[in-house]
Amino acid sequence: MAESSQDDSARDRDETGRARNARPRDRFGRPLPMGSVGVPRIPDDLSLPPAETLAYAQRLLDDGLAFNAHEVLEAAWKNGPFAERMLWQGLAQFAVGLTHIQRGNSKGARTLLERSVARLEAFGPPPYGIDSSGLVAHATALLANLDTGEPIAEERLRVRLTRAEQDSRRRN
Repeated sequence: MAESSQDDSARDRDETGRARNARPRDRFGRPLPMGSVGVPRIPDDLSLPPAETLAYAQRLLDDGLAFNAHEVLEAAWKNGPFAERMLWQGLAQFAVGLTHIQRGNSKGARTLLERSVARLEAFGPPPYGIDSSGLVAHATALLANLDTGEPIAEERLRVRLTRAEQDSRRRN
């Protein structure tokens, strides 16, 4: 036990004493050795309005950075209104499911995609143009591929979080 607390004291901590991991990460969110060059990290204190959160997460998904998109969506889940937490958690879990596919972890992908589907379906009609029904259909198709062991092309992991008409309004 003493060894464990000694190891714990060597962890990176913020000013409140919460554990933080400053190690760089690869594009799939896996820790790299200290001193390595990884992808830019999402700030732990990220707090954006919903439309900006969705746009930022979408850019990351479009760039194949599902782990980073998950961190953006997780920040909305943890910092947003209590009434929307299930929705944002479902979106974050969807992105983690994609991350597990990228890492070749089909069991983890299955678990997170199933949790995502359950939360997105339970939430009901989503705000902000979020395409819950499209995401659920996409997750279901990915789960079918995982069942058969069929390879999943990287392009299929670049999903749309919002409906097309919402995307075009945001650009205008």
